[in-house]
Amino acid sequence: MVAGAYKADLLTDFRGAVDKAITQGTTLEEFRKDFDSIVAKHGWSYNGSRNWRSEVIYSTNIRQSYNAGRWAQLTDPEQLQVLPYLTYRHGDSRVPRPHHLAWNGTTLPADDPWWNTHFPQNGWGCKCRVFGSSRSEYAAAQKEGLTEAPPSEIDPKTGEPIGIDKGFGFNIGKAYLEQTHDILKGKLADWDAVIGAKVMEEGRVAARKVIEENYQTFLDKTLLSGKTACEFALLGAMTETDIAFLDARGKMPESSGIVIGDKIIAGAKAARHEAAGDALTENEWKNLPAGVLSPERVLYDKTDGNILFVMPSADDPRNIKVTIKTDFYEKKLKQKINSARSVFKVGAAALDDKTRYEVIR
Repeated sequence: MVAGAYKADLLTDFRGAVDKAITQGTTLEEFRKDFDSIVAKHGWSYNGSRNWRSEVIYSTNIRQSYNAGRWAQLTDPEQLQVLPYLTYRHGDSRVPRPHHLAWNGTTLPADDPWWNTHFPQNGWGCKCRVFGSSRSEYAAAQKEGLTEAPPSEIDPKTGEPIGIDKGFGFNIGKAYLEQTHDILKGKLADWDAVIGAKVMEEGRVAARKVIEENYQTFLDKTLLSGKTACEFALLGAMTETDIAFLDARGKMPESSGIVIGDKIIAGAKAARHEAAGDALTENEWKNLPAGVLSPERVLYDKTDGNILFVMPSADDPRNIKVTIKTDFYEKKLKQKINSARSVFKVGAAALDDKTRYEVIR
């Protein structure tokens, strides 16, 4: 969000400086050095003083990055079970915006449409924030008349709800999730493994939510039909630690994403595990992405080069073992993927053979 900068190359350079500030924790003074270099390179004539303009660009993007992550935290399913409502809090501004001040204390369900346009930041320099609220806090707000969404008439001058600066009438968290969805759906398998792992780590909360939602749709369809349809879902991703381990052994994968096919859940292999008594329950299948994204152990099988993601089961004293074959060519997808080749339960001692298994993390 670089106000007044319209040249594509100028925007690209500012985007790089902003990304550096966000990912590396660059201070404002360090950002100003990049700002000066970019301005000199492009000959940009901006409005206002150098310190004011650079601070606006820096603080706005830092806050919006925080707000995107904040939305993901506030709407995490586990969080919503405890804090199903959101409360708007006015920021500590020297000159408070009247509308922002009037919204202070507004408490609404997390899925109320009002948050689509009024989730902060709501203007240049806006320091308003949103907090999760419990049912009892909602009841208290209700007594104060703060549980109805404030009016959202559109200002004809800005095209945004009155009280919101032009260009800020959207939910940065939802926008980030939509972008994350597109990345996870189509690009993760095409990116270099290290880049993909970095993207997953930087957007971990949002990525987890998108993966779990997409996987649940895939799982429901598979379990309902009880048949395979050669469909696939993203199950998770390897980390930079996993990638570095494989690279050191000359097995650098092409991508970081981990994919599972419906034949693992409902096919002949699944039937064999069912007969053997080591198949996953429906609840265990449902929680599989969470287990892959936060495993108890990740092992390397020296006999075949496969990666094992190991996680405890909430329903069984045994562990769940997910075997991943990297760079497996999937004919249906016409590309190489890191494929989940088997998923079943094993006793913990079965994976303690140090002559066969090496700990990755």
